[in-house]
Amino acid sequence: MKFNRRRFLSSTGTIAVGASLGLRANDTSESGFLPVAGTLPSLKDKKILFTYGGWKGHEPVQSVDLFKPWLEKEGATVDAFNKLDPYADEKYMKGVDLVIQTFTMAKITREQEKGLLKAVARGCGLAGWHGGLCDSFRQNVAYQFMTGGQWVAHPGGIIDYHVQLTDHQDPVTSGLADFDMHSEQYYLHVDPNMKVLATTTFSDKHADWIGGCTMPVVWKKMHGKGRVFYSSLGHVMKDFEVPEALEIMQRGIKWASASRYAPAEPWIKPVY
Repeated sequence: MKFNRRRFLSSTGTIAVGASLGLRANDTSESGFLPVAGTLPSLKDKKILFTYGGWKGHEPVQSVDLFKPWLEKEGATVDAFNKLDPYADEKYMKGVDLVIQTFTMAKITREQEKGLLKAVARGCGLAGWHGGLCDSFRQNVAYQFMTGGQWVAHPGGIIDYHVQLTDHQDPVTSGLADFDMHSEQYYLHVDPNMKVLATTTFSDKHADWIGGCTMPVVWKKMHGKGRVFYSSLGHVMKDFEVPEALEIMQRGIKWASASRYAPAEPWIKPVY
């Protein structure tokens, strides 16, 4: 599925500029959304490790092509690897401000998992979407403890569904409205110890016993000193042509990048 790269870059140019400046509630945004309440960190001079691989159906290569130019335009230094080996290099990981991972249904070695867990616990941020973060390593419960969720189903496959924002004060979702998606509606096993920013409600059409179930779609959490950000949106890169899905992911990446430089937020807000 071909992504409209020109549309992405032209739209993200205005979104990125506004967010990197840390828009305040009384500022004017050119992104087409209402202004951001509070501030978002800049990516300028941040060191980002972007790991990609696993199941090709989630378009790991295309995800790098999509997000890496934006990250660099924001002033970040980005190392992209189609393997997990950097996680086991402790010296290297000490210099990383943020890990962005899109690695679905893969295997991680004990040394790699240990290195990633340690890096995030001491202050490296972690961000990702869909199965690239929360269906990466099905056998690794310590990893799932860090991310806050594990995919278990998407009833009906590609369907129409609604995303409802549950927090309009958080900088990641401020100024945005509820929106619709045509993609996989993720059913996850989730951690109650996190701040939920958006949810979706399942119908009984594809699995009658889950009708009316409310499920987190976007969340923030901490793992030690590290900020962890997740959105279940992004089955394929075309999903990010939905402006709200893209805006939320970009803002979440910026939020997670500041683990080493900003204090932890007041916490738990599960809305499900």
